[in-house]
Amino acid sequence: HTDSDNMLQKIYQSIAAYFQDDDADELNTDPVFNVILNKEGLASQPTMSRFINRCDDICLMQFEQIQQELRRKIYSIKHPEHILIDIDSTLFSTYGKQEGNDYNQHYNNYGYHPLLAYDGLTGDLLKAELRPGNVYTSNNTTDFLLPLLLEFQEDYPTVDLYLRGDSGFADVMIYEKLESNGVTYAIRLKESKPLRSAAENLVVELNELTKDNLVDYAVVYGEFFYKADSWLYPRRIVCKVEKPYGQLTQLYTFIVTNMESIPEDVIHFYCKRGTMENFIKESKLGFHMDAMSSSSMTVNANKLQISVLAYNLFNWFRRLVLPVKMRKLQIDTLRLKLIKIAARVVRSARYIIFKLCSSCPYRTEFYEVMKNITQLQVKLE
Repeated sequence: HTDSDNMLQKIYQSIAAYFQDDDADELNTDPVFNVILNKEGLASQPTMSRFINRCDDICLMQFEQIQQELRRKIYSIKHPEHILIDIDSTLFSTYGKQEGNDYNQHYNNYGYHPLLAYDGLTGDLLKAELRPGNVYTSNNTTDFLLPLLLEFQEDYPTVDLYLRGDSGFADVMIYEKLESNGVTYAIRLKESKPLRSAAENLVVELNELTKDNLVDYAVVYGEFFYKADSWLYPRRIVCKVEKPYGQLTQLYTFIVTNMESIPEDVIHFYCKRGTMENFIKESKLGFHMDAMSSSSMTVNANKLQISVLAYNLFNWFRRLVLPVKMRKLQIDTLRLKLIKIAARVVRSARYIIFKLCSSCPYRTEFYEVMKNITQLQVKLE
């Protein structure tokens, strides 16, 4: 059982919802897994556990190269017109004395605080990095983003790059890195007294709109240039001031951006980053990406990268070959309908034949998926 075979077995197990190393013993003679991996028996639980525990920092670099090479193949099938980087952090809860485990005040819990970058248009997980639990949201973000930006500039120079981030990424070093690499961004700023003062004219406009009706919802949009103490020059700030229904209070939204769109469009563009929460949820619930069971942080970081591969392979499968009406389904639903379905195994001297039920309710969709797979044209070099 080579390391590459073991990694493939781990990825296929994750896609099929067999997340534990112990599952390898139960799947040892599974005909589907053995045919896929071209084996007469899968690696056992001890073999899989030793493989995971051997992974080191060099493996992390190799996983990053694998992701980059796979992106080239996928983009050779369907070249993107835009790449929208949605960046965020989350909490991977831990239980026990694990390296890097610490208390995170924002989440009010112990665990790791990884950094994640998804493509907001496709759901692809572009990059993930495991970090200690006590680091701030924007910590090491510029070093995290730079290899990704350089890859896109070198491999896809004609593709427009965009980035969205919440107020945790309101850092001048991030702005400068994005601007110097030609990235269009929209990042939320935390509300402050200087920003509210700069938006005072919008408050006057909102008060004028609501002077005869203090019940209904009202909103105004505007923009101004603002320079914080740590900034070398002023940047464009897009602002929304709103009065919720039935309330007298005013809510502010401030976005620092280098986009040229009107303020209302910039605000709507930023607010759509909420879809990233669905991507994170599916990564955790559908692929157990947050299962950090090792005492070694390096081993846990490698487990994260294997989960990233499993997530991306399935996401590419979903958006490239699934029928249109099934592309918005979650991984658990698709496992039930297309992957974990009953079949009869017939063995002959030369073949292993999987006979599927002719009355399967998703037979048509199954055939369509197989047809779409055969029509994929991948540039392997």
